[in-house]
Amino acid sequence: MADSKPLSSRDGDSVAMEALLWDVFGIIMDEAIRKGTSASEKVCEWKEPEELRQLLDLELRSQGESREKILERCQTVIRYSVKTCHPRFFNQLFSGLDPHSLAGRIITEALNTSQYTYEIVPVFVLMEEEVLEKLRTLVGWSSGDGVFCPGGSISNMYAMNLARYQRYPECKQKGLRALPPLALFTSKECHYSIKKGAAFLGLGTESVRVVKADDRGKMIPEDLERQISLAEAEGAVPFMVSATSGTTVLGAFDPLEAIADVCQHHGLWLHVDAAWGGSALLSQTHRHLLNGIQRADSVAWNPHKLLTAGLQCSALLLQDTSNLLKRCHGSQASYLFQQDKFYDVALDTGDKVVQCGRHVDCLKLWLMWKAQGGQGLEQRVDRAFALARYLVEEIKKREGFELVMEPEFVNVCFWFVPPSLRGKQESPHYGERLAKVAPMLKERMVKEGSMMIGYQPHGARGNFFRMVVANPTLTQADVDFLLDRLEWLGQDL
Repeated sequence: MADSKPLSSRDGDSVAMEALLWDVFGIIMDEAIRKGTSASEKVCEWKEPEELRQLLDLELRSQGESREKILERCQTVIRYSVKTCHPRFFNQLFSGLDPHSLAGRIITEALNTSQYTYEIVPVFVLMEEEVLEKLRTLVGWSSGDGVFCPGGSISNMYAMNLARYQRYPECKQKGLRALPPLALFTSKECHYSIKKGAAFLGLGTESVRVVKADDRGKMIPEDLERQISLAEAEGAVPFMVSATSGTTVLGAFDPLEAIADVCQHHGLWLHVDAAWGGSALLSQTHRHLLNGIQRADSVAWNPHKLLTAGLQCSALLLQDTSNLLKRCHGSQASYLFQQDKFYDVALDTGDKVVQCGRHVDCLKLWLMWKAQGGQGLEQRVDRAFALARYLVEEIKKREGFELVMEPEFVNVCFWFVPPSLRGKQESPHYGERLAKVAPMLKERMVKEGSMMIGYQPHGARGNFFRMVVANPTLTQADVDFLLDRLEWLGQDL
C-alpha cells in the first residue's frame, strides 16, 4: 500500500462524501446486483482462506487510504462474497432479491436510527405496529402484540422467556432459585435454537424433552402426551410446547390442532416456530399446512426467507393483550423511557425487548408489501410451490436421482446416485459410499462457482441434497440446469 496516497480526514466534506457514495452505489449496482443476480455469472469465486486473506488485505493501519483504493476494496469485497441473490444459490432458506425491500434497507441504513422511542423513530414505531398487526391477522388473531427480533432464533428464545415469565413472574426478580425444575417439549426435528435458548435462559438443555417425529418429520402428539406424563413423574413442571411449521431439513409441518389440544388440556404455552413455513399463510392454496396456528400463544415468522424481504426480518407475534412483553422485559430506564413526555409514552416500544439499540426491520417488508400487494406475495409463494413440484417430477424422470420423500413444502430432498453405484443398493457399504457423494459434488460446484446446494445427513439417512426453492426469479431453466450440472459433475464418481 506504499504507493497509495493517504486519504486525509474528510469529516464534514459533503462534496467528497456524495462523490464517494455515488461511486459506491455504482459498484453495488454493477457488481452485487447486475452480476450478482445474473445466471451467466458465478455464484461464488472460491478462494482458500490464506489466499483470501491476502487478496482482502485485512490489516487495519494507522494511515487512511485514498478514495480510489477504498473503491477498489469495495469491489474486492463484493467479488469474493457469495452471491445469495443469484438464481442458482439454493444453499440456505433465504435467497433472491426484491428491489423494493432493498430500497427499504438502503433507506433504513441511511437513516441510522434505533427502534426504541417514538421521539427517535416516529415513522417506524407506527409502521412496525401496522406490519405486526397484518402478520397477526394472517395468523388468525384480531388482537395481540409483537416485535421484530434479530433472527428467528431470538424470536424462539423470547417465546421461551415469555412462557416462563407468564407462569412464574417472580423469576424476573429472584432468578432461577424461584423456579422448580421446568420442562419444555419439542420434536426431534426442531430448530437447534430451542436447546440453545434453554441453555442461554438458564433452564439447561436437559429441560428440553424431545418428542418423537414420524417418518415425514412431524411431531407425534401421542408421544407428546407421553413425554409430559414422564416429565411430571420425574418431578419437572411442564410449561411450554414448541411446535414447528416448516422444519429446516424436510420442511415438515407439525399437526398444530392436535398439539394445541394437548397444550389446552395441560395448560401449557404453545409456541409455533414458523420462521420458515409461516409465509405459506399468504397462500389460499397452501395455508392449510398451518391449520391450528391461531390457537398458539406465540409465533415466530421470518419474512426474510420465503417472502424475500431481505435479512433480517424476523417477527415474534403474540396473542397476548396484557402487555406481557413489557412486563417481562421492561426495566423503565429513566433516561430513555420518561413517563412525563409530551406524547403518549405507550408508543415507546423499546422496553418490550431485551435489547436497547434495535435495528429497524419493518420498512423493507412494508415497502415490499406496498409494491407487491398481498396478491403479489401470494403469487410468489404459490410459484415457489409450483417450481418445487416441477423439480420433484423432473427428479422422478431422471436416472441417478432419488427422492428422500415426497415434499409438502419447498424443501426438495434427494440423493444423486453416481454411475458406479446405480443398481447396487444391496451391495456392502452402499450407504457409506453414497453418503460421500454429496460432499464431493458440493466441493466441485463451489470451486467452479456454478451453484450452491446444501447437504446433510438425517437420522439413519446418509448425506443427501436439500434443494430450497425460494428465489422469486427462479425458473424451470434454472431447475433443469441444477439437475444437468449434477449429472455432469458426478459422471466420473
